[in-house]
Amino acid sequence: MASAMWRSHFLLTVLSAGTVLVTAYSNGKVRVACADMVPQHGYDPSPPPPPYSITVDTSTFSPSDNVTVSLQVASSNIPFFKGFLIEARDAGNLDSPAVGFFVLTNPDDSQLLQCGLNQGSGVSHTRSSRKTHIQAVWVAPNNPPQRVQFLVTVVYKYKVYWVKIAGPVASLRGATAVPSTAVSGQTASPTALSTPFSSAGCGHSKSCLRDPVGCHPESDPHCLFLSFATDQERPGVMFELSGPAEGYLSFALSLDKWMGNDDVYLCVNDGGRVTISAAYVSGRTPPELITEEDLWGRAWRLADGVIQCHFQRNILVPQGERRFNLNQTYFLFLTHGISHQGVIHKHNRQPLISTNQKAITGYPEDLVGSRSHLLLKFHGVLMLTVWMWTVSTAIIIARHYKDCWPDTTLLGQKLWFQLHRTMAVLAVVLTAVAFTLPFIYRMGWSEHAGSHPYIGCTIMVLSILQLIVAFLRPAPESPRRMIFNWVHLVTGTTAQILAVGCAFLGVVQQTLPLPSPWSSAVLTGWLLWIVLAHLLLQNHSYRLQTRRNRNGDDKERLWFAQLERQQHREVSKVKKMVLVVFLMGNTGFLAAFINAIANV
Repeated sequence: MASAMWRSHFLLTVLSAGTVLVTAYSNGKVRVACADMVPQHGYDPSPPPPPYSITVDTSTFSPSDNVTVSLQVASSNIPFFKGFLIEARDAGNLDSPAVGFFVLTNPDDSQLLQCGLNQGSGVSHTRSSRKTHIQAVWVAPNNPPQRVQFLVTVVYKYKVYWVKIAGPVASLRGATAVPSTAVSGQTASPTALSTPFSSAGCGHSKSCLRDPVGCHPESDPHCLFLSFATDQERPGVMFELSGPAEGYLSFALSLDKWMGNDDVYLCVNDGGRVTISAAYVSGRTPPELITEEDLWGRAWRLADGVIQCHFQRNILVPQGERRFNLNQTYFLFLTHGISHQGVIHKHNRQPLISTNQKAITGYPEDLVGSRSHLLLKFHGVLMLTVWMWTVSTAIIIARHYKDCWPDTTLLGQKLWFQLHRTMAVLAVVLTAVAFTLPFIYRMGWSEHAGSHPYIGCTIMVLSILQLIVAFLRPAPESPRRMIFNWVHLVTGTTAQILAVGCAFLGVVQQTLPLPSPWSSAVLTGWLLWIVLAHLLLQNHSYRLQTRRNRNGDDKERLWFAQLERQQHREVSKVKKMVLVVFLMGNTGFLAAFINAIANV
């Protein structure tokens, strides 16, 4: 009896402990994990890189200062987290207990733990709900260490978690921010690189942005290449930049996809030597060089038509400087241009801009980018679709195919007319949509697009006018019908001619940098294709009319009319085949442009 009671008491104790252990993880009572920051889940931590980043709002502090600490998702592949533990420790001894204490900003999702000597020296979750961002305020102790590093453990799922993710380092004001070796490296002149950069490790040990996508700087002299990775030995980020050597290379960190108010870094070919410098861009102005004290480990290589630069930079910069802390997320701009005696000139191509913002100190990624905004891509695709395919098809049907479906009607109107009218209305609607997109992108008028927008506005006016004229079309027997025919013809032809000219100007715009001279050559080929189709069909109609006029007497006219009726079906088949070939050609030219626009 006693043995049975003992076994029951033991089983109840084990089950109760197990319940406490499991529920503790969901309610954030994880003080048992404060020392090593490892959840007691019984599974190995997930390998790096972690899909989360931790940031602070300042790089320096004084005793009793407040430092806002933020934990956020840094990857679209893992869009949330459920549990977390944040601590601040002495950066010189990360195995020491947590220092300082936290103040909560969102008590519903976070709670305080005693992970060191002070109550509130750790922050954890209160429930296992999905979170994308959490924030707390760290209060520095009265006698803080010279450098404090923030650490975080994040739980995505019970079996998937990342332990002790290294966050930013904040320095006590008046203390040395970096080791003395790093300081001496900052003041040293750039040295020569012995070997070229490699794309090995992109997406695994370092983040890379490349143009063309997947190019290799070690073998392709035209590869525009940027890589960066957090330096594990020194508190900084290591950057590598490679590209054509005719002038300069540059990349910028930006809060948006517009040039201006950006943190810029330059690698400039200056007569056989290379200068590496930092700058700041205010609006659409030349970069203003600023202090280089934060750059260290500078090195360069100039060989085989390629310029390459290497440097490192502190993650955090003092407050008040026009520089960006590297523990935040930014869009990356990458470009190159010409220089003369060390003086850079405006780049003649639109910069490559990363598709998404990237946390510079976050996990490694193989990034992709574009040289054109999505709105401008849609503008180009819609305009080319309208004027290369829809309008040209509507015109050729109205001009050459009225006799192919003489008895076929659709909704009470002849088939050719319904096709022509539907395509014409669709063309005006799509033109209006495409017309608004650049204004939405620019939030106003573009001063750098030359005559392209002026011609575009004229085309938009003519398109609307053509729609109004068609709506007021008089009956076929009306004496005003001839006036309508001429106005309709002149307005439509003028709009089409202007649209062709506008297309030639559009494919060389810097904001939609299609390959040159390929784009102009393809557009010329399409124009010749349109002219050829009209000439063939016009010649066919002329020959039939000539044969009809040549048979003067009644007997011959009757014979020709019988022959013409017999051949009408065959002629219609031929013309319909010509139309099919015409549409296939149009589609091929349009598809080539759409593919080029998608890859810009």
